[in-house]
Amino acid sequence: MDTFLALADPTRRNIMELLGAGPRSAGEIASHFPVSASAISQHLKSLREAQLIQVRTDAQRRIYRINPIGLRDIDRWLAPYRRFWTSRLDALESRLRAESISVRESRPATTNNPKPQHKQPISKPKQRKGASR
Repeated sequence: MDTFLALADPTRRNIMELLGAGPRSAGEIASHFPVSASAISQHLKSLREAQLIQVRTDAQRRIYRINPIGLRDIDRWLAPYRRFWTSRLDALESRLRAESISVRESRPATTNNPKPQHKQPISKPKQRKGASR
């Protein structure tokens, strides 16, 4: 199965996100979805065929993890587009630095003597009529 076709399905993308946190058994993966274990098994098979995940057997369990080789294909496909992100991120960084410098320069100089804090005068409680002291 094609890498991008495999990732077109939202359940498979969610499985990839789960595996991004670390290897998991098929049962652990299935417990995160409202579909049958059989359906998750089919999704795992599609991801394996697209070489996006790998599986190893640990006694009775099958443990799945992300396959970095499958992600390399995606990385290669994205490579020509990175220049757009890089130039825009560089421009954003320059703009943020300029604004930060502008804000610092427009602030009044601070002194080591803090401003005195104005306290509200304490009002005496009103005396009720007929009350004696």
